Amino acid sequence: MDRIADITRDTGETKITMQLELDGSGITDIDTGIGFFDHMLNSFARHGLFNLDVRCEGDLYVDCHHTVEDTGIVLGDCIHEAIGDKKAMRRFGDIILPMDDALVLCALDLSGRPYLGFEAEFASQRVGEFDTEMVREFFYAVTYRAGMNLHIRQLAGTNSHHIIEAMFKAFAKALDQATQTDPRIVDVLSTKGTLE
Repeated sequence: MDRIADITRDTGETKITMQLELDGSGITDIDTGIGFFDHMLNSFARHGLFNLDVRCEGDLYVDCHHTVEDTGIVLGDCIHEAIGDKKAMRRFGDIILPMDDALVLCALDLSGRPYLGFEAEFASQRVGEFDTEMVREFFYAVTYRAGMNLHIRQLAGTNSHHIIEAMFKAFAKALDQATQTDPRIVDVLSTKGTLE
């Protein structure tokens, strides 16, 4: 079964079309209008081996908030749709990922119950046209729309670019791990018999 989601979200603030293929090879075609954000989404897809197409037209004349947050909403929706019934899925994923001076921990559970634990300090307020305070907003949106328990923690680092990129890469690797299937798992990996 192909684990692919194709979603469009059209509001007064943004118009986003996205296709996510979980069992891909890292092929991307991304344009959000924010160069650094495109770079982060590209890193996410490449390191998670997800195929990801994103087109976003947002109200960037205001700021980057709606574009980044709404892209997180749509990515969360795509993850939720693509993982389907979660049968035979490993469910948990975690990694401690280094990138130059940065060291980031990411752990997640595709439990169906949304929660975000996020700890980081950014020395700069912006990287390119991207506001660093939007990192948490992005992951919050993904978490609550996908229905996942996600913890991201900065363990080391001073360079904002490196810290943020390590977060996106760590999230990718943990999500790839969690969405893999295991033939030993019968139905869903839960004593309750459901992941909701």
